[in-house]
Amino acid sequence: MDLAYLWFWIIGFFFIGYFVLDGFDFGVGMSLPFLAKDDIGRRQIINTIGPVWDLNETWLIVAGACLFAAFPEWYATLFSGFYLPLLFILLALIARGVSFEYRHQRDSLRWKRGFDTMIVVGSAVPALLWGVAFANIVQGVPIDADKEFTGSLLTLLNPYGLLGGLTTLLLFFVHGVTFVALKTDGPVHEAARRLAVRAGILAVVVAAAFLVWTVAAHFTLPVLILAAVAAVCLITAVGANMRDREGLAFAFMAVTIIAAVAMLFFALFPNVMPSSTDPAFSLTIENASSTDYTLAIMSWAALVFVPFVLAYQAWTYWVFRKRISRAQIERAAASAH
Repeated sequence: MDLAYLWFWIIGFFFIGYFVLDGFDFGVGMSLPFLAKDDIGRRQIINTIGPVWDLNETWLIVAGACLFAAFPEWYATLFSGFYLPLLFILLALIARGVSFEYRHQRDSLRWKRGFDTMIVVGSAVPALLWGVAFANIVQGVPIDADKEFTGSLLTLLNPYGLLGGLTTLLLFFVHGVTFVALKTDGPVHEAARRLAVRAGILAVVVAAAFLVWTVAAHFTLPVLILAAVAAVCLITAVGANMRDREGLAFAFMAVTIIAAVAMLFFALFPNVMPSSTDPAFSLTIENASSTDYTLAIMSWAALVFVPFVLAYQAWTYWVFRKRISRAQIERAAASAH
């Protein structure tokens, strides 16, 4: 069963990567109504993630595929019990992706505003619901002896779950606004830097409540340490934004999200879905995993392909590392006409 434990942490790694990378995509999308005063500004914001947003989403696809192959019982219970929230996330991601591709197809202001709204909603819904989902997974949900979820959508909308959702919403928002400040110049850059500070202070308050609640309910030394790391890095990121050090702030926001998601996986361990009905009905790493043979094949595949994926992603970010200037967008708009 050693491979099952290994794959629990590998899946955790993929979800951490997804929340760090697509997390700032969500934040960028949610920031549109707050940072851009005209279409040039909105294009400047959207172009910061234009080359990478779809690549960032592949982390979710890989995480879901690994979950299906390594822990079929966990996958079945999770996707049946959390069907509606996951469906809303999927629809939101589709709406956001369609908006990125079709927004520029017409010059109509109404057309663009419609797709801008879809980008905002398509970013905010996953940012909220992923936090609700993971908070409920860690807290425990009604599962019977047949490993079936016996609750409803309202079961998931409990205080701890909603606080988790609000926490991820604010963390991703600050992460994304900081990324906009890092990748733009001019009025958008200044507006993003100011908003990152204000939103960051609110995120500190909400995240502190969620971290304290999680540590109190699932106290272990790793959970406590990771919660402290997340708190310190979040406060440091806000301070860096106050000093106009958006590069440093973005790095500390990334570490904040890494520590927070890792904390949830440590709080969950060795369960994968605790049962609030009866602890004996809980799904654990051992009773929810695939066979050793399956996990061995997956391990060799991961050993070969994951380094290539990481190298390609690093190369992509290096190629598109420069700031998106307002002058570039204005020249492109002028040449199009």
